[in-house]
Amino acid sequence: MFATISAGAQDCERIVQNCEALLKSNSNGSEFISDGQVYTAFLDRQEVAEFKTTLFGGTTYRIAASAGSKENYVIFTIKDPEGNILFSNHNYKNAPHWDFKVLETLPVTIQTKMDSDLKLTGCAVMLIGFKK
Repeated sequence: MFATISAGAQDCERIVQNCEALLKSNSNGSEFISDGQVYTAFLDRQEVAEFKTTLFGGTTYRIAASAGSKENYVIFTIKDPEGNILFSNHNYKNAPHWDFKVLETLPVTIQTKMDSDLKLTGCAVMLIGFKK
């Protein structure tokens, strides 16, 4: 059992590295700085993980998500306090990251789940970065 837990932890560490690379990849050379949190969940089939955070007005953000070697395994959805969907990468072929600017400070809930057509179970990692 210890070997299974250790292997799972190593897999999640590799996925964190994938997300960190997504925060740094930018065509114009500027980087996004992580907010310091690693949002991780082990998801099975249709399970959904929820993370709450506050996005600050006037800031440009990038959300990066990964669950393995392919970048389109994770579906993430951002909702406002009333539950309205502000964005879902599912509408963009499960894009592994999304850049956006927030005009006003807003508390949000970000839901992550596996795209069950591509992967049923595993470690899903999400990072939130802001522009330097």
